[in-house]
Amino acid sequence: MTSRAHRTRHASAGAICIVLLSFTAVAQSADVQPMHVAIDPEDASFTLSADGLPFPVLRAGISALIDGRWVRSSSYPNHRIDAVAGGWDVTFSGLANEPELHYRLHTPEGRSFGEVQATVRNTTGGPIHVNAIRMMDTVGGPLLNLGGPVEHDRILSDSFSEDTPAIKIMDLKDAPNRVHRGVGSQLIYNRDSKWSFFAGTGTSDRFITLLRLTLGKDTGIESYIAESTGTTEIMRENSLLESPSEDAVPLSLELASGTELRSERLFFSIDNDYHRQLEAYGVLIRDLHHARTKASTAMGWWSWTAYYYGLTEGVALTNAQWLAQNLSELGYNYFHLDEGYQYARGEYITADANQFPHGMIALENHVHALGLTSGIWTAPFEVSERASIFTDHKDWLVHNAGGQPIHLGWANNHLDRLYALDTTHPGAQEYLRSTYAALVKQWGIRYIKLDFMDDSAVEGIRYRPNTTAMEAQRIGLATIRETVGDDIMLDKDGSAMLNPVGYVDYGRIAQDTGHTFTATKEAAPAVAARYYMNRNFFVNDPDAFTVSTQIIKDHAWNGGKIPLTLEEAKASIALSAISGGMFEIGDDLPSLGSKPERLALVRNRDLLNMVKPGKASKPMDLMSYAPEDKQPSIFFLKEDGGHSVLTIFNWTDEARTHRIPLGSVGLDVNSRYFIREIFDRDSSTRRAAHVLTVTQPAHSVRIYQIINLSIPAQRQHIDVKHPTHVKTGESASFSVCSEDVAFPPAEYRWTFGDGVSAQDCAVTHTYTQPGTYRVRLIAIGATTSTQISAFDVTAEGEIPSAFVPATKTRFNDK
Repeated sequence: MTSRAHRTRHASAGAICIVLLSFTAVAQSADVQPMHVAIDPEDASFTLSADGLPFPVLRAGISALIDGRWVRSSSYPNHRIDAVAGGWDVTFSGLANEPELHYRLHTPEGRSFGEVQATVRNTTGGPIHVNAIRMMDTVGGPLLNLGGPVEHDRILSDSFSEDTPAIKIMDLKDAPNRVHRGVGSQLIYNRDSKWSFFAGTGTSDRFITLLRLTLGKDTGIESYIAESTGTTEIMRENSLLESPSEDAVPLSLELASGTELRSERLFFSIDNDYHRQLEAYGVLIRDLHHARTKASTAMGWWSWTAYYYGLTEGVALTNAQWLAQNLSELGYNYFHLDEGYQYARGEYITADANQFPHGMIALENHVHALGLTSGIWTAPFEVSERASIFTDHKDWLVHNAGGQPIHLGWANNHLDRLYALDTTHPGAQEYLRSTYAALVKQWGIRYIKLDFMDDSAVEGIRYRPNTTAMEAQRIGLATIRETVGDDIMLDKDGSAMLNPVGYVDYGRIAQDTGHTFTATKEAAPAVAARYYMNRNFFVNDPDAFTVSTQIIKDHAWNGGKIPLTLEEAKASIALSAISGGMFEIGDDLPSLGSKPERLALVRNRDLLNMVKPGKASKPMDLMSYAPEDKQPSIFFLKEDGGHSVLTIFNWTDEARTHRIPLGSVGLDVNSRYFIREIFDRDSSTRRAAHVLTVTQPAHSVRIYQIINLSIPAQRQHIDVKHPTHVKTGESASFSVCSEDVAFPPAEYRWTFGDGVSAQDCAVTHTYTQPGTYRVRLIAIGATTSTQISAFDVTAEGEIPSAFVPATKTRFNDK
C-alpha cells in the first residue's frame, strides 16, 4: 500500500478542506492497475477510481436500517476523519436521537483490494434494533463508470447458494425487475473498455451480504449498494414462499446503549483483468478463513441421479460390487448413498426398513469389504414432521414470534412438511453429536454430504437470543466438525457459499445435473463463475455427471425423456472435468457397462489425468462470451511442463465454429504444438497460423490436449516426507502433499516393501516385523511424465505381546 499527502484531519460539515484524502491499493503483481480510494473532506463519502480510467468509478457513503428506518451518513451534521494504518477511520455524529455511524476504509498490505466495514454505535441512551448495515451506499454520481457505454456492462451476481437462484451471467439491460442482486459477491464488466469492478464479502460472521445494482427507467444505473442483513428477503423467495407471513421474521438485532454492531467486511477492486480479481479474492478467502483445501479429488459413484428415491439395499450392493470390480482400479472408489435411505429428514441414523431391511451398518460393512470409501447424504438442519424431533422436541426448532415452529415448505412435492433445527439449543446440539458420531463410528462413513442448509437458514426465535441464521448455521457446522474429527470429509451442498468455509472440504458450486442436456447446460454458468473457489474456498463439487442412456420417468426435468446422445454425454462428463473437483458418476452402473462407447468416457485416461490433479479450468470467455454462445464456452487448463487442455462447448442448438488464437489463452505463439482431441485420439493436428479453428455440432464438447513440442519433458521436483526409522507396530506417515507444487501429479502409488501398497499423496503404514524395507513411490503426471522415488525405512523392535493393565485406557466416543 502506498499513501500520499496524508495527515490526520478532523472535519465538520461546514469546514473548508483543500486536500483530498486518498490512498492507493497496489497488488504484488506489477501488471495490476493501481486503484485509488479517496475520502471527500466535505461529506466524508469515499470515491473509487483507477489509473487508466478517465473518471471515478463509484462514490458512496454508509447507512443503517435502525428500527425500520434508514439513517444515512449524509444526514449527519458532523464527521471526523482519522488516519489509521493503511487507511482511515470515519465517524458520523450529531444527529438527534440516532446512533453514531462509523466506517473503516483501508487496503490489506500487498493486496489489490480495498476494504470497508461499517459500524453502528449506540449512543442514544436506550436500546435500538439494527435491521441492516450498508457498507457501500451510493451518493450521487458517478455510478459504476467503467469507461465504456453502460449498456455494454455485463453482470455476474453470485447467488445465496449453488442454485438459489441458478447463476446467469447477464447484460445490464436484462436485470430482473430492474435489479441485479448478488449475494456475497458481484462482478461488473464492460465489454468495450475491458475494465471491471468487483465487490465481495470477506466474512459472514452474522449477516449475509447483498449487493444491488438498480437500473433507472432509461436502463442507466440508478444506484449501487452493498448491505449486511438477514436471510429473510432470500427465504421469502424460496423455503418460506408458501409459509404464513408470520414465519418470515425480519432480522432485528437488539443493541444496548453503549455497545456497537459491525457489518461484514467488504472487499472491492477495480482492474482490467477480471480473472485476476476473482482469483485474488479466492486466495484472500482461503487465507482469511483457513479453508480446508487439501482433500484429494473424490472419484466414485452416487445414487441420486441413478435412482432418486428408488434406491434399495440390493440395488446399492449391486452398484458397489460393479464399481469395485470395474472402475476402482482407475480411482473410482467413493460410494455415496444419497437421500432415500433414511426414514425421515431429521432421522439419518434410522434406515427405511422397507428399502433397507438389514439396516445400514450391514450394507456399509459390505461396501468396506469391497475396498470402497463410504459416503452418505444428510440435511443436518432440516426436520420433517415425521421425525421424532418434531413429535417429541418441538422446542429444538426455530420459532416465529408467536412461538410456533417456522414452516420451511415441503420435501417431495408437498408430501413431507419441513422445519428448521435450532442449532443453539443444547438438545439439538446433542442430537447432531449423536447422529454424526453414529454415522462415522458405527456405520464407518468417511464422507458426508450436508444438504439444504440454505433452506433451513431462516431468521427466527432461537434458544440463544439475538442469534442470526448465519451464526446458527456455523454453530451447527462447528458441532458436526468437532464430532466427526478432521479426517472425515464434509461436503456442503445447499448452503450459502462463504459461511461453511473452514468447516467443509468440498462444496457444491452448481445446481443439480441429471439425464438431460438442459441440466448440463444450465449448471455450466455456475461451474464457470465459481472456478476460482476451487482449492480456495474448498474443493469444488460440480454435482454428478451422467453418460448412460438411462431415463427416469418419475423425474421429468432431470430424469430425461429421451436418452442423452453420445455428444451430450461427453458434455456432461466434461463439465465435471473442468471444475477441477469431485468426479462422480450418476448412472445405474450395470446399464452403463452395457454400452461400451459410454463406459469408455469414464475410463478415458486422458480425461482422468486432467481430473486427478484437482485444478479447475479457467473460463476464458467468462464475461466476454460471444452473444451467439449465450454463456461461457471456452475453458483452458495449464498442466505440467508444456502440456495444456483446451475445452470448447457448443451449448447452442446449431453447429458452431470457434476460432481461438493460441496466444489468447496464454500459449507462446512462437512454439510448435501437437494438438489432439482426447475423445478421439486418432484425430490430431498441428497449429495453423497460430489459430485453432473448431467446428462442432450442436450440444457437444471438444477437449484438446495441447503439447508444446518446443519444451523438453521436465520432471517437477516432489519433496517426499518420510521417516528413516520407525518402531515396529507403530503407525508411520508418508507424504508428498504440498501446496507449493503448481501442477501435482495425477496419481500417487506407494509400495512399502512388505507386500502392502496404498494410493494418495499422504498415507500411513505400520510394519509388523523388524527389518529394512525398500519403499517406492510412483508419481504419475497428468501427461506422460512419471517420477519414481525409492528409499529405505528400517523398522526396529518387536511388537510387545504381554498383557499390561496399566497401559489400558478407555476410548472416548464423544
